[in-house]
Amino acid sequence: MTTLPVMAKSVTVDHIMGSTTVETSPKRVVVVGIGALDAVDALGIKPVAVSKGTPLPGYLTQYNDNTVSSAGTIFEPDFESIYTQKPDLIIVGPRSSKHFKELTNIAPTFVFAVENGSDYWQSTQALWHDLGEIFDKQDVVKQKIETLNQRFAAIKDYNQSHNMDALMLMSSGGNVTSFGEGSRFAVLYQDFGFTPTIETAVKDKKSEKTGGHGQLVSYELVSQENPSTLLILDRDKLVNKGKSTTRQDFDNDLVKSTKAYQDNRMVYLDIPAWYVASSGITATQTMIEDIEALNKAQ
Repeated sequence: MTTLPVMAKSVTVDHIMGSTTVETSPKRVVVVGIGALDAVDALGIKPVAVSKGTPLPGYLTQYNDNTVSSAGTIFEPDFESIYTQKPDLIIVGPRSSKHFKELTNIAPTFVFAVENGSDYWQSTQALWHDLGEIFDKQDVVKQKIETLNQRFAAIKDYNQSHNMDALMLMSSGGNVTSFGEGSRFAVLYQDFGFTPTIETAVKDKKSEKTGGHGQLVSYELVSQENPSTLLILDRDKLVNKGKSTTRQDFDNDLVKSTKAYQDNRMVYLDIPAWYVASSGITATQTMIEDIEALNKAQ
């Protein structure tokens, strides 16, 4: 009696750098990027090599262990190291997506990244669905998305029904910058339902632009625009290995004069979730928890 070989199933997934065809349920997976690592870890996938050199969120620190091989950094993959792992699939985040073509010479490569300016939650769901298809985890992904959809909707409904505006600020290198609807933090306005406090004010005052790091603002402008919600990301704490004076800097009379401060709607956001592990599953849950905590405090 002849045993017929089992035909491997493959799937084609689209991403910001094109499309990739890969056999489902790959065994040897290399991950370059924190958001991607977050997502595959949450789905129970254990990579054979990951990017190193970037501080990991607490729930991912097991990947700092020397038993997990290095795949380079999130900016510069180590092609030789990746090649020696004989991967079935390589997953890269936005910061290493420019190396997509080179990596495809080693193994099928999937870019785990959302398009700049696109709807965060909609695009993130698509990435998770793709991972579900690749790893045959569709049911797990569907359940996670359904749960988070309800929580996103509840927050959005609350913020819109209460006419909540928000001012998103990042402290970095002595500068304070704001982020509006078209920024990397557009999720606040598109998916959480806030109205941007300062978008018009910044444009009118022609504040200096700082590229992907927002638009420079002063504490005087923060006080003048009087946000009902103040969201602060302390980038200094990330780049200076935990050292930062941001909380002391924001402890001033101008900030204290705002409605956000007086109504206890000023919050320091989780840095890994909002800045490092973009589109990760655990990171997205943490982002939701940050905003839910604001509304529960009311």
